[in-house]
Order: sequence, then C-alpha cells, then structure tokens
Amino acid sequence: MNIDPSLTARYQRDGVVFPIRVLTGEEAADRLHRIEEMEQKRAGRLPPVLNFKPHLLVPWLWDLVTDPRVVAPVTDVLGPDVLCWASSFFDKRPGEPSEVPWHQDATYWGLSAPHALTAWIAFTPSTRTNGGLQVVYGSHTRQHEHGPSASKNNLLAGGEEIRVDVDEDLAVHVDLAPGEMSLHHLLLIHGSKPNISGTRRLGFAVRYIAGDLTQNGSMRGSATLVSGRDHGTFDLEQAPASEFAPEAVRRHGESLRSWMSIVYPAVKRSHEAQA
Repeated sequence: MNIDPSLTARYQRDGVVFPIRVLTGEEAADRLHRIEEMEQKRAGRLPPVLNFKPHLLVPWLWDLVTDPRVVAPVTDVLGPDVLCWASSFFDKRPGEPSEVPWHQDATYWGLSAPHALTAWIAFTPSTRTNGGLQVVYGSHTRQHEHGPSASKNNLLAGGEEIRVDVDEDLAVHVDLAPGEMSLHHLLLIHGSKPNISGTRRLGFAVRYIAGDLTQNGSMRGSATLVSGRDHGTFDLEQAPASEFAPEAVRRHGESLRSWMSIVYPAVKRSHEAQA
C-alpha cells in the first residue's frame, strides 16, 4: 500500500502530506479504548516515562509502528530502509493550556542528516479548535535557531521554540479524523494551540528516519527496524513479549537513558547559548 505519487510530490514541495488513512474508524476507537484502560490503571494519566517509546512496552503499539499501512507511505518518502527513532503520545484534554510552540523536530535529535519525518496518527479528531497541528508549507528547507520557550505549558521534551518570527496567517491546519495520519518533514516549522473545545485531542507521533543515518557524537543510540535492511548504525530494539513485560521494561529503561544522554546535552548547550 503505497501513497499516490502526487502526494509524494506534495510532501517534497510542502514538507507535509495529509490525510492518509491508516486505520479504520473502528480500529482507531479500539486503540483509544486501550489507551484509556491503561490510563485508568494509573490515576487517569500515563506517567511521563511511559510516553517515551511506548511501543517498546506495549505490543499493539509496536504493531502500529511496524504496520505496513503506516510504514509503506513512509518508505515512499525515505526509501526502503527505515528505522523508528522514537514515538510518543500528544494529549490535550479539554480546556487545558497545553500547547506546542513553533519549532522544527530536527533541532535536538543529533542526526547525521534531516532525512527523517514524523508520522502523526490520530486516535481522536484533530481539529483547529481542539489544538490540532498547524504547519507552514515549504518551511522545511533549512534549520533555524531555537531556544527555551517562555511557555510553562510547552509539551516538547526540550521546552524549545523557534527563534524566527512565524507569520501565523500562513499557517495551515492539519485536520485529521480518527485513523488518519499526516507525514511532516523533520525541518518543517509547525506547532499547535491549546485545546479550547470540549473534546479530547490524542495522537501518536512516530519518528521515522532513513536506515543509513547515524547519531552525531560518540553516542550510538537505539532504534526499531521497521522496513528493509539494517545498516548497523543503531542498536536494534526488540518487540515486547507482553504488555509491560519485565524484560521489556528493562530494555526500555536502557533506551530512555541512552536517548536522554543524546538529546538533553544538546538542549542544555542551546539554552546556555541563549542565556
């Protein structure tokens, strides 16, 4: 299941393509129910540690990250050899102030090239009123400087925002129905506003990279092979045997520590330079 060549051309031109149907409405509702069940066991919300590569802990999320319906469009853009570098939920409850300032995903990833993208899979409707994604078409041609955000409600792990003026009149809303996906380039300028609606907005962001990329610096990093061959540039992650299996939890902790040693020093250096 490859996407239409015209959509691939749109991705190259605009830095984003949507909507791509990857789950049925019934499948999306089922996945949302499973997430809600996990939350109910944890005081109504998933703890932050479970929002880092949860596909390493939950088999059905691993299946989603490797699902051909998701991966095939990604290979159309990145080529046949693809790794999943990270995954996380983006959750905005009704009336909460959570937001994502304008930024580029590539800023603190420390990859050898920006040959990568984010697949954003909607479990609920994602609209302009409930804090859906906004993008600036064609803004994926170069990396811009970032610094610490003044917002205390920033959902980004690095707390960053871009250091250029973004003309919000040029922003395009990426509206998605449950089960639909968008793909956006690692350098695309994008963000999202708080949820001012009465409905939850929940999606799953999967970070895919070309299989021949490397991690800058001395740290090697780990990733999940989802398509093609292994180039030997990352330690390959393993599927969880069952939900939160002890061995999977141990491996997940190792992956988290490795990721933090790569990303957070880059965040610290950037913030210190802006001080």
